[in-house]
Amino acid sequence: MLEYFAIAISLFFAMNIGASGAAASMGVAYGAGAIKKAWQALLLCAIGVYSGAVLGGGEVVKTISSGIMPTEYITVKVVIIILISATSSLFFANLLGIPLSTSEVTVGAVVGVGIAYKVLFVKSLLVIMSFWVIVPIVAFVIALVFGRLLYKLQGKGLLKDRPILTILLILAGFFEAFSAGMNNVANAVGPLVGAGMMDVTTGIVLGGAFVAIGAILLGKRVLETNGKKIMRFKKAEGILISSTGALLVGISSIFGLPVPLTQVTSSSIIGMGMAQNGAQIFHKNIVKKILRIWIVSPIFSLAISYFLVQLFLEKDLYAIVLIGSIIIGTLGVISLMRMMREEEQSIYDAGEGI
Repeated sequence: MLEYFAIAISLFFAMNIGASGAAASMGVAYGAGAIKKAWQALLLCAIGVYSGAVLGGGEVVKTISSGIMPTEYITVKVVIIILISATSSLFFANLLGIPLSTSEVTVGAVVGVGIAYKVLFVKSLLVIMSFWVIVPIVAFVIALVFGRLLYKLQGKGLLKDRPILTILLILAGFFEAFSAGMNNVANAVGPLVGAGMMDVTTGIVLGGAFVAIGAILLGKRVLETNGKKIMRFKKAEGILISSTGALLVGISSIFGLPVPLTQVTSSSIIGMGMAQNGAQIFHKNIVKKILRIWIVSPIFSLAISYFLVQLFLEKDLYAIVLIGSIIIGTLGVISLMRMMREEEQSIYDAGEGI
């Protein structure tokens, strides 16, 4: 019974992956106008994601299933805890329409369990986390450097809107979705494979199908966020952004590294925005929100998985009290800071104390 419950959560998680990471991959082509209708972009995304999962998703599945902590600790109950922790983080972000890294929330959930049992492969984890930082930075720099070159060419009239650009942009978006399938499907089925509940091939086929379904049914909000709410794209800009994401994530997937595709894509968009408008891009509320979610989400899923292990498996009341105290203290500090900001604003509006 528990195994069926774990599989059900895994498939729900896969649908949320489709709504978040996968849908973000087609946001650029949609935002630049190469694909006019949202449903067309999401359908193409679904095809690309499923193809990438089936043809190249195996290495990342192995990393998620056995590269972060020993497989003997990954029981059915632990799988359920990992998936609940990761899914709750991702589902919350999808409600906000924020493109979130499924790799980060999944790895964060696995790490929470590993910390509870003190069995983490620390070196492997540090390698993965370093690439979480390196790959988005590389994407940002590529978009910034080549974006400035692109705007110079456009200023000289050397890049005009031609039909070939539309075709290239759709292809770039498709291959970005393909790379999403290579990398992100593992996040849903990796824990199941680690627990021996299914083999790698079955996990990839099943997970890929539900990621594709999630992209079609639930991906519109994230598609709109990445495509239209950060900056407006021309087709040449979109080709550069999508190609950067597809290349970096595809290479990482070949080496079995779970990397944040949504952050790579969003970093490329922000880099392009900086090339066009300078540092003003960082003043946009949507950019600030994305950056905050990136930092909070893996910590959030880590804390949830650690708490659930201590509560249901270890039954360690001292750890539960400690976690509860930290949560209450954090919420109290956030509330206090908000009150102080409101008080400062009210003083400013009244013209006092200045």
